Amino acid sequence: MPEQDFHHLRQDGVSLLLDLSGQTVQLMHYGKALGQIESIKDWQLSQQEPVAHGELDEPIWPGLYRENSRGNIGRPALLGHRSGLDWSPKFLLINVDKAETFLTAVSQDAQAGLEITSKFEFVGAGVLEISQTLKNIGAADYSLDDLSVILPLPDQVSESMDFAGRWVKERQPQRRQIQPGMQVREVREGRSSHDYTIIQMAMTKGANYQQGEIWSLGLMFSGNSRHFIERQQSGRSFIAAGELLLPGEVILKPGESYAAPSVAASYSANGFDELTNRHYDWLRSRPNHPKRARPLTLNVWEAVYFDHNLEKLSELADVAKEIGVERFVLDDGWFGSRRNDTLGLGDWVVSSEVWPNGLGPLIEKVKSCGMEFGLWFEGEMVNPDSDVYRAHPDWILKIGDRVPPLGRLQHVLDITNPDAYQHVLNQTDAVLKQYEISYIKWDHNKFLIEPGHQGKAAVRNQTLAIYRLFDELKARHPGLEIESCSSGGGRVDLGMVGHADRFWTSDCNDALERQYIQRYTQFAIPPELLGSHIGPTHSHTTGRIHDLSFRAITALFGHAGLEWDLTETTAEELKVLKTWASYYKANRELLHTGKMVRVDQQDDAVFVHGVVSKDKTRAIFAWVTLSGQAGSRPNAIRFEGLENDKNYRLKAVYPAGEPRWQQRAAPSWLLGVTLSGAALSGTGVRAPIVYPEQALLIEIEAI
Repeated sequence: MPEQDFHHLRQDGVSLLLDLSGQTVQLMHYGKALGQIESIKDWQLSQQEPVAHGELDEPIWPGLYRENSRGNIGRPALLGHRSGLDWSPKFLLINVDKAETFLTAVSQDAQAGLEITSKFEFVGAGVLEISQTLKNIGAADYSLDDLSVILPLPDQVSESMDFAGRWVKERQPQRRQIQPGMQVREVREGRSSHDYTIIQMAMTKGANYQQGEIWSLGLMFSGNSRHFIERQQSGRSFIAAGELLLPGEVILKPGESYAAPSVAASYSANGFDELTNRHYDWLRSRPNHPKRARPLTLNVWEAVYFDHNLEKLSELADVAKEIGVERFVLDDGWFGSRRNDTLGLGDWVVSSEVWPNGLGPLIEKVKSCGMEFGLWFEGEMVNPDSDVYRAHPDWILKIGDRVPPLGRLQHVLDITNPDAYQHVLNQTDAVLKQYEISYIKWDHNKFLIEPGHQGKAAVRNQTLAIYRLFDELKARHPGLEIESCSSGGGRVDLGMVGHADRFWTSDCNDALERQYIQRYTQFAIPPELLGSHIGPTHSHTTGRIHDLSFRAITALFGHAGLEWDLTETTAEELKVLKTWASYYKANRELLHTGKMVRVDQQDDAVFVHGVVSKDKTRAIFAWVTLSGQAGSRPNAIRFEGLENDKNYRLKAVYPAGEPRWQQRAAPSWLLGVTLSGAALSGTGVRAPIVYPEQALLIEIEAI
């Protein structure tokens, strides 16, 4: 057949094979790299299904959109109707534009009055971005219910994994067998949520960090979402992702289009780590990815809460300077009548009661200590007890005259309303213009209830509005960085990563919980984008008490910072914090550019994870005891990701102090040992004995 009858997209060991020879686009293969394809004919013959009893008389080729009109009895990619009509389309391929790394296909159903444009593009590191646009080419309005990306999965897929969670316990893994029917993860909070999965994965049986095939999809959007895996009665499986539209949220008038949020697809032939590092390489290659070293940050929330006092904050700045902090962030309580979390939200004007001379004296103090200044906002929220709400109670998301239930004594401001949007933009902009502020922490503490604008569902437009607002603030203030915080980790997703420079990973600074939260958030989001702080000795979210060394090593593997009343630290703690801060600065380039490595363990009481430089000459690993271990002597510590035939010098280092030992004699290698990469991977080194909830930092360098 002629070359235009198929297109083979390839990048970094991943192939996408599209059959264009029929009336619709067929996805023939997505995954492991294929050899040279000369003709699609043999692929068609090899993939033609037999005809089973109880089914249609001809083999089924459901096509890209899986229309019922082509015999598909699974969920179609498109759901919608035109006043009850045009609910079952049959698209015909009318145009193709393609190059080495992308293909754009335009398909129409003239009778239904619909046109879909689908684009497949490799965007780096073998990550495939898929975008779809639906256009109403009919004469009447079209009500869209769903437009998802659905990819076929190969028969060897048998398991799935995604992540669930709640406030202060985000992104906990769920692994299960793929069974007939649908495994669906929906979010209806109006934000991506603490229960959001970021990506959903399907994999071969027993896949682990270094072995097995894995396919993933992640929606590049921060609003409502749906991810699902479907296994049909035929035995065929599919993976899908798309925006979850509320009833009537998208009604296309004649000539109007709906651009669905893009979906990121990724494939690994070598376990979870390869999938993770594909995401990292892709995200790090974007023009807007943070390029400068990630500043060591102090956020003062858990130090002072609402008790803003120039003298106290100046003392904090002095101690932060001594430690080596590079960014000082003033949190909630600086504006309007905001003396506690019951009032003032929405009035983004510096409080003359708390700051009679404005923020200038504090900012001058912070700058004199060699630090940047950052400020907290929660611009999408409003307290009923605020000037803006008293003046404009109609500026909240709601239906009719109903007022939604309060959450943290606040409502969600309707920034799809141009006046409300302009209020937030203008007041935020005015503060940024008045003061030298290089960073804002943007919170979002309430999920959306009855998110309506003039009676119609408005989650999609609300999400697009916050993207637009962030982009406008950055355009007006070049160099401004924005941290996305949503009562901690409630808006961490592949959509917001295009508009924010940092995520507050979780409101939980408990180091034990953070070991899990950071590990699984980092499946898709690189550590330099994830705020990880040393919290107080006594965690205010769990009540646990942890040693400083454990808290510090946990915080090291991210965009590191502190959230602690540093004026109460002891002389020994300050000494440790200084050495830890110096270590972070000396090694953050490796930590924020290297490959993520997580080593599978037989004992669930231990994590081994680290970062290996791209040239495999340096690595930093952490060995973490999560709980008491089964044996009196722990299993060996193995290290993956190194060159088998290279020799490496390995030693323990203590930039944050030693862990608490629970042994009569320590293994000698802690002082230094030379082994090959093959030995470190295959045999490893004997672990010391330490108490639960401790961490040991290990440096590896090629010799």
